[in-house]
Amino acid sequence: MIRLFGRGLAVLLLACSFSVMAQDAITAEPDVTIREEGDRTVEEYRLNGFLYAIKVTPKSGAPYYLVAVDEDGNYVRSDQPEGLRIPSWKIFEW
Repeated sequence: MIRLFGRGLAVLLLACSFSVMAQDAITAEPDVTIREEGDRTVEEYRLNGFLYAIKVTPKSGAPYYLVAVDEDGNYVRSDQPEGLRIPSWKIFEW
């Protein structure tokens, strides 16, 4: 009886740890790196180390995006990304 209880407890703890790991993977947020390059601002969006989007904002002009099409480093320029959800909150403006 005690041996059965011990195995049941071990299985329950193992199942709980897997559910916590799955939640961490689902709720992962992208890492955003912002840097100034000459006359433009470059924002790199990475998820699990993979660079999936780059937002380029020139000092004068409209921003545009470079969106990864594969894992080989090939990007497509997009002025309005369709279906791409990049967090872009305006914290303050003046």
